[in-house]
Formats: sequence, C-alpha cells, structure tokens
Amino acid sequence: MKRIVAALILISGLIYFGTTHWQSGSVRSAHTGQNDDAISNAFHDKQSGIQVAGAGTVIRILPDDTEGRRHQRFILKLASGQTILIAHNIDLAPKIKSLKTGDVILFCGIYEWSSKGGTVHWTHHDPEGNHINGWLKKGSQIYQ
Repeated sequence: MKRIVAALILISGLIYFGTTHWQSGSVRSAHTGQNDDAISNAFHDKQSGIQVAGAGTVIRILPDDTEGRRHQRFILKLASGQTILIAHNIDLAPKIKSLKTGDVILFCGIYEWSSKGGTVHWTHHDPEGNHINGWLKKGSQIYQ
C-alpha cells in the first residue's frame, strides 16, 4: 500500500512539474532533492521497476547499444552525486543527436537497480499502452 501511495505521489509530482516547471524551462526546479531521494532510496534498497523522474548532467556518452532493440546510452550525474545510466530506446523514440557532456537532461522512466547506480529505461512512449509514457527532455525538446 505504501508503494502505491508513493507511486501516486510521484505521478502527481510528474504532472505538476511537467505542466509548470519543466515546460517553463526551469531546470533548477527539476533538481529537487525529492526526485534524487526516490532514486537514492531505490538504489540503497536494491529495488527495480520503480517509476522515477529527475534531472542530471551528462558526464559520459557511451556507444549506442545496437544489439536487439537499439538504445542511446549515456551517464547522468544527479544533484545528489549519484550517477545513473540512461538507456533510451531509439527504435521507439528519436535519438538526442546533439548530446554532449555537460548537457542537462530531464528524464522520466523506469529505474532498474545495478551496483553502479542503476539504469533508467522506458524513456519513451509505450506503443502498447501498458506503461506510463517516459521521456527525455533537453532544452525545450522532448524525446518520447
């Protein structure tokens, strides 16, 4: 029950930030400790399958994963200092073509635990409608 309530609060926050702060381009607003806390808690509790949203700075760009479904991959550093891998499905959503280190990326997706900080995937629309649509945002452009 606590997880359901937490998920509802997170979704409400996503809607709030998506319609106010993120649409207005206020990256600082997306860098709230609350977003980092959800990811930090999932990491420390070794939890996976958690809907998360937040923002981070690109610190490393990895080669695209081209085996099976293709994914653009890069590492973000959150305001908390934690790093996460973003695995963005570029068969279902546009690739961020102008991505470079130092870029601030806002994200919404599913967190999967790993000993290196975790991975966020499902950062795209769900063509079957089974998941909450995820996304990435760089500047004013949304990649979904």
